[in-house]
Amino acid sequence: MKVPTATICLAGLTGLGVASPLSPRQETRARFSIIAAHSASPVHLQSVVANGQGFWIGKETATYCPPQVSPCPPGEVTVLDYFDGSISLDVSVPGGQRVYVTPTGELGFTQAHSASIPPGSAQDGFTLSSTPVNGQLASLGFSKLGATGFLACPAGPNGTAPYKVFTDVSALTDADVPDGNVSACIGFDALVGEYTENGSAAWQYT
Repeated sequence: MKVPTATICLAGLTGLGVASPLSPRQETRARFSIIAAHSASPVHLQSVVANGQGFWIGKETATYCPPQVSPCPPGEVTVLDYFDGSISLDVSVPGGQRVYVTPTGELGFTQAHSASIPPGSAQDGFTLSSTPVNGQLASLGFSKLGATGFLACPAGPNGTAPYKVFTDVSALTDADVPDGNVSACIGFDALVGEYTENGSAAWQYT
């Protein structure tokens, strides 16, 4: 499915680089898409999308809607729901789809109709610098498993796109990233902008 870039406000990005440490905000609700920000890098201002139970930069959003469902949600962009430190995908499928971070840093999400996650994964510990409303951007962070920020790790030939999204957890090693070289990963600020459309963004992400 062809995916447009997430329609979020990009005001105030000039000169923005890698994220600063973020403070947790309690009882915050938000519904948003993510773009990566790291000036003068190949991931700058690129959308972070759900695909193959993971998150990527340089791939298309992957969704599914069963034929008996009508009308189907748009399924064109990756939208997440944040509440009090946890994140889910913005879906209609019963049971929802939770976002988690594995012990080796991979940002993933559960299959539809399943709550199974890899052992030792964290489903909370996400933070927002503020609530993204009225066209304002915020920064998403993750503070568990020794992590301080997000990484885009190349999976294409010679260190090129697509980039798989990880967090820089303390247990991350070369063997965990697609091209076997953590030093080739690009740190980025995960900027979020409010998603304002009515209804779920997708039936389910795949």
